[in-house]
Amino acid sequence: MAAAAASFFKCMLLVLPLCLLLPCGNSDFFGETTAYLNVPAAKFERAVESTAAQLRQVISTISKFSAETSGGDLRLSNALSNCYDLLDFSLDLLNSTTQLVTSRNPSRKDRSSNEKYGSFEMMKNVKCPLTVNPETCKEGFDAIPDNNPVKNSIFSQLDSVATSAQKLSAMVNPNYLTTTQSKIRRGRKLIGDHDHAQFPDWVKPHDRKLILEGAAASITGVDAVVAADGTGDFTTIMAAIEKAPKNSTRRYVIHVKKGVYREYVDISKHKWNIMMFGDGIDATIISGNRSKTDELSTYRSATFGVKGRGFVAMDMTFENTAGPEMHQAVAFRSDSDQSVVYRCAIRGYQDALYSHCHRQFYKECKISGTVDFIFGHGTAVFQDCQITARKALPGQKNTIAAQNRDDLLEPSGFSFQFCRISAEPGAGGSTPTYLGRPWKIYSTTVVMQSYISGDIRPEGWLEWNGDLFLDTLFYGEYGNYGPGANLSGRVKWPGYHVLNESQASQFTVTRFINGDGWLPSTGVNYTSGLTY
Repeated sequence: MAAAAASFFKCMLLVLPLCLLLPCGNSDFFGETTAYLNVPAAKFERAVESTAAQLRQVISTISKFSAETSGGDLRLSNALSNCYDLLDFSLDLLNSTTQLVTSRNPSRKDRSSNEKYGSFEMMKNVKCPLTVNPETCKEGFDAIPDNNPVKNSIFSQLDSVATSAQKLSAMVNPNYLTTTQSKIRRGRKLIGDHDHAQFPDWVKPHDRKLILEGAAASITGVDAVVAADGTGDFTTIMAAIEKAPKNSTRRYVIHVKKGVYREYVDISKHKWNIMMFGDGIDATIISGNRSKTDELSTYRSATFGVKGRGFVAMDMTFENTAGPEMHQAVAFRSDSDQSVVYRCAIRGYQDALYSHCHRQFYKECKISGTVDFIFGHGTAVFQDCQITARKALPGQKNTIAAQNRDDLLEPSGFSFQFCRISAEPGAGGSTPTYLGRPWKIYSTTVVMQSYISGDIRPEGWLEWNGDLFLDTLFYGEYGNYGPGANLSGRVKWPGYHVLNESQASQFTVTRFINGDGWLPSTGVNYTSGLTY
């Protein structure tokens, strides 16, 4: 068992994004050679085209069934609508991602290493549109009988998409990251650097300025003002979102003034680079109370959901007030790649924060809930956040993280750094609370350099179902402190690890979400390595 654990840990280090250890060639990324692929580029392109055709076929089938069931079974109608939205989003992601990778226009050879690297990361994210979204689509059919012909037809086609996705992923050469990484990071200190006042690289300088201005409550160049009392341009958030341009490469800034906004916000895939800021956590509140029912999926229960890439939220609260008795009820859901949530509160109970997919960064946030209240397939770093377990239903157990990575060779996981983890008064004693449990086979969660209160059980982690996934999950702790950080009583699972400095560095902003490549543009302060 110990040998298996050691082998798994070694494998994990080899496949974690941005830190792969094997050598690779130095062929040009956009040239005729294919260092980033295991197959000729033409074969990869054909595979992409074939998979896209399968997605279009499923979408066509869903459209046909939707027309036939219009005005009929509400459960089926909602499941079909949910599935259509997810797969349509998948098709867009697949097309935009692979266009960058398969382009061999010589005029693009002068791109910088950072741009090449970012494009490769986007291509790696085909995992989300081809496996995660279809699985979420299936979850929407939970209340539909298994013998339903519509369900069976769609599921059969989705299984074919999943098979194609596995073949497509196998064509990617993960070792290419090593050479690219060395080009991008040469001369940069990854551990122990003091760049707390900087932002991840994917945050552009203009966005950095906007966020820093927001911190000073003086953002200039606001595009829209939302005010519930009628003193702004709009009285609802969705009205302001609808006015935002589609596929914009510049920030569209929305100021949501003080007030409680009882509405459901869904930022579509076409609304890129939305920046939304409020008047403070306790001042600007977006509130809803939907929950999973026979007619509504967990995904669709969200008070606030965002798909458009590059989303930034600041100084506001997202809440779901359905209560613990309503079980799954999402307050905030994100599919937004390279998104930032800064100085916000996310309040709910079970399934409060749904990090559904892609790279996300949460900074100085207050996140509270009960069962699996931070969950999903996202690749997310939580830095300087207050994580608070609430009182759950009698007999329930609180788990903070339920990450659902299901493929060893793809980037996904949660990293908590410099956080404060505790339970609200009265909750710790009545509800056993754990750091996390494994939703899927390669569930990945790391807690490091954080305060852990005595409200957390000595075992630290909770199984999902007996010994299921205990030898394949990856849970780690590093440098934590507080009465709940004592490791002597921790679980002895093969997949649980006490990390050393080198291992922990793989889960920092720089290495885990390539934050130095996109966060600087947002202006949010962050720590790239293991120290402030």
